[in-house]
Amino acid sequence: MKPFKSVLSAHFERYLRYRQDVGYATKTTRSQLLMCDRYLTEYQTEATSLTPAFFLDLRKRLPWEPRTINRVFSTLRMFFHYLVRQGEVKENPLKDVPPLKEWYYLPFIFSPPQTNQLLNAVCKRIRKTKQHYLKDSAVYRAILLLARCGMRISEPLRLLLHHYHPSERTLYIAHTKFKKDRLIPIPQSVAVELDNYLHLRKTLLPGDNNPYLLAAGHHKGLSTYQVSRTFHLAVKDIGLAELRKTIANTTFGAPTAHSLRHSFAINTLNRIRAQGQSVQNALPTLAAYLGHSEYKHTLVYLKVLDANQRQGVVHFVTSQGTL
Repeated sequence: MKPFKSVLSAHFERYLRYRQDVGYATKTTRSQLLMCDRYLTEYQTEATSLTPAFFLDLRKRLPWEPRTINRVFSTLRMFFHYLVRQGEVKENPLKDVPPLKEWYYLPFIFSPPQTNQLLNAVCKRIRKTKQHYLKDSAVYRAILLLARCGMRISEPLRLLLHHYHPSERTLYIAHTKFKKDRLIPIPQSVAVELDNYLHLRKTLLPGDNNPYLLAAGHHKGLSTYQVSRTFHLAVKDIGLAELRKTIANTTFGAPTAHSLRHSFAINTLNRIRAQGQSVQNALPTLAAYLGHSEYKHTLVYLKVLDANQRQGVVHFVTSQGTL
């Protein structure tokens, strides 16, 4: 684990221990504090220099998008609030520092046909050698779960064998991002793929005691890197590889594995709308299925365009930017 090096290093570690003790995940918080720690170290900042003026100046120097800066500063604001409560500092230097106006963000959205193309490309990448066949087959099923069930990339990788109930066609997803476990039904086509994979695994790994549903070998599960690498190779295979780009005040996201979760939600809402049903009424069910802690997180998808509309906006904004 990367250590903190700035004048606030001991305070950062104590704050993270406190967050862990009260039940919060700290991976993202640590990452954001490390960003700040790097700049505090680079500028050889002393504790007495941590004034509102210092942070306003620091904010101007940060080479990040406003959205990223706002999240880092929000974490820092909570950190200093903790120090005030502990009596370490008298005032929170970020208390009155307003957030930056954020750019509009349009995530990459796969249309239903593009999702099918991607899955076919991933399937074609399964190597038939004894060394790779089972692992590649597991990677394909992981990406299938992202696309067909809207999972976060970490969720299929943490599934254990007993989390899958073939007779009920359900998956139990534990320890999610918001500490909210959920039981979800899965499409029959996905259940068939999981059943075929488990049959293959019994054949290729006799005496297998790996607890993970998707195994990379006898004793380990898949890694995020393995899934992401295959995803990006398949995206390139079907000609959809794009770089993240910012034009004016709009950021257009590149395709990532998480794009499949966005695409699942948006394409689901589009199907409901096309059937003449109420999208608003469907949101609570979709929120529960996706494992959102609050209804507002699912509402965001109503503002996101589908794949065709997004591409139209990209072309329009790009052409306007070149005038």
